[in-house]
Amino acid sequence: METVTRVEIMRSGHFGLRAAAAAALLLTGACTQAPGLAGVSAQSPSALSPSATPSGPAPTAEGQAAAQHPKGDDPVNVPPPKLSKYTYAFPVKGCKTSYQRKLLVLPKTTIWAKQGCAFVAPTDGVVDEVNLVNKWNPATDAGVDREGRFVTIIGDDGVRYLGGHLDVVADGVKPGVRVKAGQLLGRVGKTGNARDTGSNLYFAISWKTGPAYWWVRRGMVEPWDYLDAWDSGNRTFSPREETLKLRGKLGETPPCSVQCGTRQPVPQSSKSPRPKKTGGGGDDDVDKVITINPSIAPFGQ
Repeated sequence: METVTRVEIMRSGHFGLRAAAAAALLLTGACTQAPGLAGVSAQSPSALSPSATPSGPAPTAEGQAAAQHPKGDDPVNVPPPKLSKYTYAFPVKGCKTSYQRKLLVLPKTTIWAKQGCAFVAPTDGVVDEVNLVNKWNPATDAGVDREGRFVTIIGDDGVRYLGGHLDVVADGVKPGVRVKAGQLLGRVGKTGNARDTGSNLYFAISWKTGPAYWWVRRGMVEPWDYLDAWDSGNRTFSPREETLKLRGKLGETPPCSVQCGTRQPVPQSSKSPRPKKTGGGGDDDVDKVITINPSIAPFGQ
């Protein structure tokens, strides 16, 4: 009985030693392993063995060059948006120009250009008025004569365009003649009250009236925004809407408000003045403003 007890104690001691050893091994493994997700190695990439590096040949210089992004194509020029069904041209062609962008006396502008530069039709339309005679006299400075030689057209957009201070009117330009945008109408000059200034084109936008309402012809709509657009390539920016709106507000024949009168001429002598010639050409001729239709026409006709 005593012998059996000793054997059991010995066996019990062996089992305890084995259990203690196993526990020590488990504790050691837990302490040496870095924390991480289950099933995922916690070793850093640098601790991986060489056999774990990606297989394949090392990249060459040719391969790296082939992997570079190709150069982009040249930018594509996108045309400006179409703003109307009408097409316009800057009214002075083939010459360097400058012009005013602010209201001075009238809503018109002075386009400075060398004498002889081409004045062209701003849009498709029909010639309305042609003045072949420079009647302006500095002594009287009558508003009706200030533009000297001029041409007006009624565009297909219904708007009237005036080019004044012309040196000459182009051959074949007469009332009723149909013209295209960019077609020659005359040459920039110094007629009218531009006699003592540099050559320029008096350019104005309005609506059609009879010749008795000459002050309307001299300019009602500020033109510089349209000139800017036509000069920069947006050839469909139209003054039709603004012109129609202003005409509806002011009426077809608003009263004259600027430069309406005529100066009293200074007497030169006590002799009776000679009557003016009635024919034969020259700047002393009577009024030669020719118009396609002296009556007031509806807007756009």
